[in-house]
Amino acid sequence: MYSRHFVIVALVFLQIVDFIQGEWNTKDFMKREHSLVRPYQTAGLQIPYWDFGGNTMVTNEYIRITPDKQSMSGSLWNSVPVKAKNWELQVQFKVHGKSGNLFGDGFAIWYAKDRMEDGPIFGSKNLFHGLAIILDTYSNHNAAHNHQHPYISAMVNNGTLNYDHDMDGTHTQLAGCEAKFRNLDHDTHVSIRYEKDTITVMTDFDNKAAWKMCFTVPGVKLPTGYHFGISAKTGQLSDNHDIHSIRLFELDLPDDVQNQEDRSQIVPSATFFESPRDHVDDPKPSSLGGFKLFLLMLIGALAILACVVIGIMFYQQQQQTRKRLY
Repeated sequence: MYSRHFVIVALVFLQIVDFIQGEWNTKDFMKREHSLVRPYQTAGLQIPYWDFGGNTMVTNEYIRITPDKQSMSGSLWNSVPVKAKNWELQVQFKVHGKSGNLFGDGFAIWYAKDRMEDGPIFGSKNLFHGLAIILDTYSNHNAAHNHQHPYISAMVNNGTLNYDHDMDGTHTQLAGCEAKFRNLDHDTHVSIRYEKDTITVMTDFDNKAAWKMCFTVPGVKLPTGYHFGISAKTGQLSDNHDIHSIRLFELDLPDDVQNQEDRSQIVPSATFFESPRDHVDDPKPSSLGGFKLFLLMLIGALAILACVVIGIMFYQQQQQTRKRLY
């Protein structure tokens, strides 16, 4: 009798698990006009529903937003405004390069009002309207933070907040997590889920086909009618920033009161921000050139050597004087 009850409980549990997984894995509601999978191109090198600019290059296997070269900038933007109030965006990507300890700068995934506008924030405009999920690979060691890079963070902007690169954006971020996604041999994925005014970011960097929590932030209001996009930028440091696929799922939430609400005109907002951190100025660069600095170091070394020789000679002279006295 107990074994029968155990079987019934187990079956009910499995049904609940299947139901939960069915809600999370929303492939039945994938929106093709907001998704991008291989093959990307049609005749004339055009991508249906998508535009790209800057140094972006489309291949048969991936879309390279920036190559591993200095001073590159590129972007990829969906041309269809999003009408869904609840959605999940899954991006398969790869960030890789030849450099070892220093690399950059990373890329950003956008849900924004303005599209195809180049700018300083990972290849897109500052003072934007909407949501930015930033996958930052370059750490400014003078910024006041206590995390390692690469780092994933979220920012919501109503057009008035300035993203500060000198602080790695820490004074405007909603939340963040460390994420070691660079130079991996397997596929890397990030999921951005917007459900009932809550942003949830999850990752799959371990090649286990399972999501791992990065962070979740409640109290985020985003309007409908914005566009999805991805942009990247390199400076003195560089990486390849490759996009392999983008999939947008519309979430079916019958009990959500937002379904009856017109959200096309609301202003992006968030009720929670991480505590701001004090800014730390960059050290002033030396006014000495490389050759002048070398000469200065050489003169210093010769001066130290001369002092040592003089000291030895003085010591030997003192020893000889003592021997004559005895």
